[in-house]
Amino acid sequence: MKSSRLLGVALLLLTLVRVPAVQAAPQSMVAAAHPLAVDAGLEMLRRGGTAVDAAIAVQMVLGVVEPQASGIGGGGFLLHYDGAGHAITVYDGRETAPAGASPTMFLAPDGKPLGYREAVVSGMSVGVPGVMAMLELAHREKGKLAWSELFGPAIAAARDGFPVSSRLAAWLQRIPALREEQAIRETYFNADGSPRKLGDSITNPALADTMGLIASRGARVMYEGPIAAEMIDRVRSHPRPGTLSAADLADYKPIKREPVCGPYRAWVVCGMPPPSSGGIAILQVLGLIQPFDIQRDAPNDLRAVHLIAEASRLAFADRDRYVADPAFVDVPVAGLLSPAYLAERRKLMSPDRSMGPVGPGIPPGYVERGTSHISIVDRWGNAVSFTTTIEAPFGAHMMVRGFLLNNELTDFSPRPELDGKPVANRVQPGKRPRSSMSPTFVLDRDGRLVAALGSAGGARIIGDTLQALIGLLDWDLSAQAAVDLPRVINLNGATELEEGTPIADQAAALRALGHEVQVRRHEGGLTAIRRSGDGWEGGADPRRDGAARGE
Repeated sequence: MKSSRLLGVALLLLTLVRVPAVQAAPQSMVAAAHPLAVDAGLEMLRRGGTAVDAAIAVQMVLGVVEPQASGIGGGGFLLHYDGAGHAITVYDGRETAPAGASPTMFLAPDGKPLGYREAVVSGMSVGVPGVMAMLELAHREKGKLAWSELFGPAIAAARDGFPVSSRLAAWLQRIPALREEQAIRETYFNADGSPRKLGDSITNPALADTMGLIASRGARVMYEGPIAAEMIDRVRSHPRPGTLSAADLADYKPIKREPVCGPYRAWVVCGMPPPSSGGIAILQVLGLIQPFDIQRDAPNDLRAVHLIAEASRLAFADRDRYVADPAFVDVPVAGLLSPAYLAERRKLMSPDRSMGPVGPGIPPGYVERGTSHISIVDRWGNAVSFTTTIEAPFGAHMMVRGFLLNNELTDFSPRPELDGKPVANRVQPGKRPRSSMSPTFVLDRDGRLVAALGSAGGARIIGDTLQALIGLLDWDLSAQAAVDLPRVINLNGATELEEGTPIADQAAALRALGHEVQVRRHEGGLTAIRRSGDGWEGGADPRRDGAARGE
């Protein structure tokens, strides 16, 4: 009797106590390199838009508030995951070399490669921009909202003004030569020539007008008519002119490709095929390290750092030898990813000694012959992993109608031959330069999306994305924790450790294993989304101005 009364009292107390409701996991998520861009993406999702709709709005805002990294004058690669059918669609919006490009265009008269500034800040470096044509194609196939609706937040930010972020302020301070371009000076510098500072307001009415035209008339206004003519004139009238022509712009077409996918433990990892080297390199490294059971190591343990660096070294040796635009080079993708080939390359790896710089292997089937990342999941489970770029910070340092022109052609090899053999990534008319952009999806064995991620950062994109994948899959880290991981990078040279982080403490031990080690600042640029219960969680790189939010 007594126990019955106690139970009744307990039940009564429970009815009187307000138990906090468990907060539902977000059913949609946007992760990008600037909070205003994330806001724009979430706004489109609230209106009933898809992940592609949101990605376009995010990219347009990034072009306004993060002009040093991406914009409508550049290119990108976009992976789309269909939540209903589990299919992945690959959109290639990489820039192309003009018809007048030549294999020796980046060589000085003495036959040596041009200096950095001579090559980058030039009309020669500008490729045909591809991002707008690509996004229009993706929208036509995967969008729900009206095309014009997606430009509203970006046009408002450009016309009404936006506060300078810490990263934009740092780049303006770091590159005073930007003031030599009048339109850049008038937009991003004060009247006395000093750069705009953190929190200052910037407007870009010319870009607002350009985006308004694209919103109302479509992407073709970038490729035909007055905007195209102005781009051509700007490139060809530069003191170091390029050959961009009306035909080059009018002929540009985005390409749909098949993803490269491979197994890793309990998952399937899918990434970007050539002309990007990212998907192949990441799958190679994962295949090389899989037998070492790296999940038993802590993220900053010496063994893990050493093995990631050594496997990356092997992948970069193959990347530099074999990967280029598949329309011009027969890339041995299957051979580079075959288990037998990776097993043979793995024999070069030692758990207690570095191999040092290494040459490429010979895969079966081979016959001799400024960047930003956006990750989005919508309410239907559709996802976008989209890496977008104008190459170097502020591209070619040339502004047309409020947007910056890319310097993407400097991603080609400046030397057309090496040891008497043609370089796969040499300059050729109409060719798409090799990229390291690595938009990536992780699926479970039933084809359901587990994660979407990618990074900015030039050739270091591959290492950043790889390490975040290992964090998610081997160490079961949250999206934010995987993005936060201290970085170890190897491009088949020195092993780079991120300064000011615990991983830098491994420098001496790595040198004892034979590594050349550099402890250096790391720019980062990752965004990631991973499944969390019946919803999603996101992460954005703290090394930049990014954010990840869901609803």
